[in-house]
Amino acid sequence: MREPWPTAARTAPHLFPSPLLKEQVVLGFDYGTRRVGVAVGNGVTRQARPLAVIADEGDVRWRRIGELIASWQPAQLVVGIARHPDGTPHELTARCERFARQLEGRYRLPVARVDERYSSAVTAGGADDEAAAVILQQWLDEIGSPSPLPPLPHGERGNLRSTSPNDVEEK
Repeated sequence: MREPWPTAARTAPHLFPSPLLKEQVVLGFDYGTRRVGVAVGNGVTRQARPLAVIADEGDVRWRRIGELIASWQPAQLVVGIARHPDGTPHELTARCERFARQLEGRYRLPVARVDERYSSAVTAGGADDEAAAVILQQWLDEIGSPSPLPPLPHGERGNLRSTSPNDVEEK
């Protein structure tokens, strides 16, 4: 019997999130040169909420991030990547990417990148932890969206007729 999903799962793995993530914690980050907003969410509720604003720099910033990671023990991290409204790189794009790579290297956790073009504009007053929650919520919504069914191979048709007990022939 042929399985319907393997080709789609191999060619579009982002459409099939890890089943292990369902019950695990995720931390989201809104990187800034002066402050880093942090949000927390999980795969059960698929809801993100503001957690903290880290206004420290250098080693103190990394220590605070490490404390949050140790406390919450996330399975996944999410970082917003700054871009201009037309999608072109922003002056912070490279710094956001570097921050994401540093998180991966320091904490050995997977780090997803999310387009954060409008996260600060969506939040009233542009609070960094609220922007992080918008970024994380966007990611949770994306991984929670139903995946489109892959097309049937050429020439095959799906059986859309329901079967009732009267339709079954006795042998």
